[in-house]
Amino acid sequence: MASESVARAVAEEAGRWGSMKQTGVSLRYMMEFGSRPTERNLLLSAQFLRKELPIRIARRALELESLPFGLSNKPAILKVRDWYLESFRDIRYFPDVRSRNDELAFTQMIKMIKVRHNNVVPTMALGVQQLKKEQCRARRIPSGFEEIHEFLDRFYMSRIGIRMLIGQHVALHDPDPEPGVIGLINTKLSPIQVAQVASEDARSICLREYGSAPDINIYGDPTFTFPYVSSHLHLMLFELVKNSLRAVQERYMNSDKDVPPVRIIVADGAEDVTIKVSDEGGGIPRSGLPRIFTYLYSTAKNPPDIDGPSEGVTMAGYGYGLPISRLYARYFGGDMQIISMEGYGTDAYLHLSRLGDSEEPLP
Repeated sequence: MASESVARAVAEEAGRWGSMKQTGVSLRYMMEFGSRPTERNLLLSAQFLRKELPIRIARRALELESLPFGLSNKPAILKVRDWYLESFRDIRYFPDVRSRNDELAFTQMIKMIKVRHNNVVPTMALGVQQLKKEQCRARRIPSGFEEIHEFLDRFYMSRIGIRMLIGQHVALHDPDPEPGVIGLINTKLSPIQVAQVASEDARSICLREYGSAPDINIYGDPTFTFPYVSSHLHLMLFELVKNSLRAVQERYMNSDKDVPPVRIIVADGAEDVTIKVSDEGGGIPRSGLPRIFTYLYSTAKNPPDIDGPSEGVTMAGYGYGLPISRLYARYFGGDMQIISMEGYGTDAYLHLSRLGDSEEPLP
C-alpha cells in the first residue's frame, strides 16, 4: 500500500516537473564551460543537471502515458516508462549538491541512470513492433501512425540530449583526458579518421555476414579537424556505410562484374562540414524514399528479448538506424539527406554545423 502511494506521489511530482521550461545548451557552451573542469564548475554543472534532468525525464514519462493506439499499455512501453519514473525519482529526491562529496555522489547516481536507460531504443522498438503486428496485418500503415513517428522523433531526440548532458558531466571527471578532448567533445576531431574507423567497423560486419565486402575509398583533407562529439559522428557514419556496403554487396553478390567501391567524401565549408557516402548499390525506388526515415518499417526478424542484453549501436534490422542517425545530426544543428538514383545507387549527405552555436532542439 505504501509503495502505491509513493508511486502516485512520484507520478504527481513528474506531472508538475513535466510542465516546466527546459534549458538548452550549445556545443560551444559545453566546450567553453568544460574547458575548465574545476571543482566549482563541476559543482555548478551538477546543480544545473539536478534541476534540468528531472524536467526532461518527466516530459518523456508523461508522453509515454498518453500514446495513441493503446501503445502506452504495451509491456515494453510500460517498462520504459518505469525506467523514466525511477530515474526521475532518483534525481528529484537526491539532496542538494553543495560540496565535492555531494557532487561525486550525484555523478555516480546519474552514471547509473545512463546505464539503466541503455536498452531504451530496442525496448521501444519492441513495443512499436507489438503494436504494428496488431494494427497492420496488411502492409500499409493505418492513418494516425504519423503521430507515433513524431512522438518517437521527439522521444529519441530528447534521449540524445539527456545522454549527452550526463555523458559530458561524467567525462569531465576524467583525470587524464586526451589532448584536445573536453568531456565527450574532441576539439580537434578529424572526420577522415572517424570515417576510417567507422568504415573498418562496418566492413567487418559485412565480411562476417556475407564473406566479402566492397572496398571503401575516402577522399578529403586528412589534416582538417573541427570540434564535434566523435561517438556521434562514428554512429552516423557507421550506419550510412553499413547500408551502402549491404546494398552493393547484395547487388553484386552473384555477378561477374567488378564490385564498385563505396566512396566517402569529406568537404569543409565555412558553415558546414559535409560528408557524402556514395554507393552504386542500385538505389532506392522513389516511392520508398519517404519510408526510410520512419520507425515503422523495421525488418528485424528477432526483436531482442525484453530483458535480454543490449543490442549495441548497430540496430541492424530495426530500420531505426537512419531516423536516429538523422536526429544525431540535427541535435547539433546539422542534418542528413538521402538522394537516390534507382537502378544506379544512393548518395547520403551528412551536414554537420561547424560553428557549434545552435542550441539543442528541446522537444
